[in-house]
Amino acid sequence: MDSLKIGDITIPGRVLIAPMTGVSDLPFRQAASRQGAPYVATEMVACDSFARGRPDVVRRAAIGGKEDEHALPLMVIQLVGREAEWISKGARLAEQAGADIIDFNMGCPAKEVTGALSGSALMRDEDLASRLIGAAVNGTTRPVTVKMRLGWDEHWKNAPEIAARAEQLGVKAITVHGRTRQQFYRGSADWCAIAEVKRAVRIPVIVNGDVTDLASARSALAQSGADAIMIGRGSYGRPWIASALGDALVTGDAMVEPDARTRLAILLDHLSASVRFYGDALGLKVFRKHLGWYVENIPLGSVATRREAKATLCRIESASALEKAVTNFWLNTPLCAQNALTV
Repeated sequence: MDSLKIGDITIPGRVLIAPMTGVSDLPFRQAASRQGAPYVATEMVACDSFARGRPDVVRRAAIGGKEDEHALPLMVIQLVGREAEWISKGARLAEQAGADIIDFNMGCPAKEVTGALSGSALMRDEDLASRLIGAAVNGTTRPVTVKMRLGWDEHWKNAPEIAARAEQLGVKAITVHGRTRQQFYRGSADWCAIAEVKRAVRIPVIVNGDVTDLASARSALAQSGADAIMIGRGSYGRPWIASALGDALVTGDAMVEPDARTRLAILLDHLSASVRFYGDALGLKVFRKHLGWYVENIPLGSVATRREAKATLCRIESASALEKAVTNFWLNTPLCAQNALTV
């Protein structure tokens, strides 16, 4: 599993990190890329607001400097919308912003998204979905991909049909989360159902949902027949997971995660990037969710110890004070000398 071809783009790995609203901002993408992730998508970008230049939406599509030390090796912008005109404009603007790949969202289950007839709500209207996919493809020269769910509900699973339409319209890859919209994130992802999508198209299919370790990755690939894996929630507090998991799938060895001291360095770099990107106050506020996930996943102390530390650290009001406090916790809690974790 050494590379994946999407249109004219070769991705040097087959474990990808999903677009995640409120998570995959530029600092997170930089952290994951520094740890070797070959593909990390932006947060979901609303096409109409993007085209109108709404600052917070434009910020979601930020790519960072192409030439500086924080540059991303691959830029993937995910778009969402329900009107062909705005989808086309959004795709054009994404290309102008530096996107290497443009992903169209047909998978978000959030009520505020589906209520606006976007995201996974589009799976209830195959003709509209086709028009919007076509608008994205025709609005850019970059490869367009589509991320979807299995369908709207248990009685309406049409991912294979929509994927086939998307391929005919020029889409270069399909990602499928193995749940319906009505499941949200309940129950388990149905990787076997994704095999039907794989049989329906010749373009790459990427399996998504419930992949968190080597065992689940192997099962997801085996059951779906997919060409690659996309990890969402499994990357919370673990921006290294795509690289670690990709290496393990290639070598057949256990997945090795960073030791505690390395994780501390990753956390502090991420904190610094967040403050640099957003400014002191907002940067610290935005980072707190990531801080909580880092602490929850750290191989230190007991669950109760980590829970107490998380509550304390997330109340700190300055980045410099947080850096000192988190370093003190990390270096003075038992097991911090552990060399590595294998899963």
